[in-house]
Amino acid sequence: MKIAIIGAGAMGSIYGGILSRHNNVSLIDTNTDTVNKINRNGIVLQASEGSNTYYPKAYISSIDVGIVDLVIIFVKSLFTEAAIAANQSLINGSTYVMTLQNGFGHEEIISKFLPLNRIVIGTTEDNGAILSSGIIRHGGNRKTNIGLLNGKTDSHILDIKKSFDECGFICSIYDNIQQLRWNKLFTNASLSVITAMLQVPIGYIYKNEHAWNLVCQLVSEAVEVAHSYNITADVKAILNDIKNVSINSPDGITSICSDIKNDRKTEVDFISGALVKAASAHNIPVPSHKFVLEAIHSLEDKVN
Repeated sequence: MKIAIIGAGAMGSIYGGILSRHNNVSLIDTNTDTVNKINRNGIVLQASEGSNTYYPKAYISSIDVGIVDLVIIFVKSLFTEAAIAANQSLINGSTYVMTLQNGFGHEEIISKFLPLNRIVIGTTEDNGAILSSGIIRHGGNRKTNIGLLNGKTDSHILDIKKSFDECGFICSIYDNIQQLRWNKLFTNASLSVITAMLQVPIGYIYKNEHAWNLVCQLVSEAVEVAHSYNITADVKAILNDIKNVSINSPDGITSICSDIKNDRKTEVDFISGALVKAASAHNIPVPSHKFVLEAIHSLEDKVN
């Protein structure tokens, strides 16, 4: 399969590297240093079981890549529309576009460019951190959950699953992918945003009573919103899952935490902001999420 990945950050590099095992993969990124280092040295993924090096091709521009079968978007959420607009040379009438980005709202952006039956949305249970250009710390279990935005299954998404599985991912297709996306949103809109505000690793959240209380309040509000959209959600089960994430990844750093530390804009509008927007549509009060949204934006504006 011919695959283009837009965004060679931690997650783009993880997927670009692993998928290059059995696919023609092109990584597209605007950072010249990152592109040059990937082309020179490959992508090194460092995991608990050891390190592996992969050699996908990297490009500043997609012009020379040509039409592909699958585009995977791994830029920050706020750059999604610009990224697709700048890389339309990758897409024709049979190309599918996949987003595994954090949060909600990407499908609305992508649908400006493609019909619903060629938009794949999903979640990844992997995580990563950039140690230096082309060198990534890789964690997680390689589980990728996907589904077509129109809720159906066709031959192309089955080919995508097969390709992912052959490269070592565990790919599952769901017709109710929105349920899984909400499941991930519960974690991102609680644990992740609190790590950003406190500038702490994932393991701190469950160990600290006060941080954990904040997570509990955020999850409680989020579950009420989810129920208004007919999403199955149980506060106790969600908190247990988040607890396990905190315990099992004690040194993990969330992307939103890293963004604040490095004075970068975050994806909070697609996480806490998306939840606040969803709550407003159903007149559900979510004061804790509104506070977090303003707090993260105030940290983004801080001059260090």
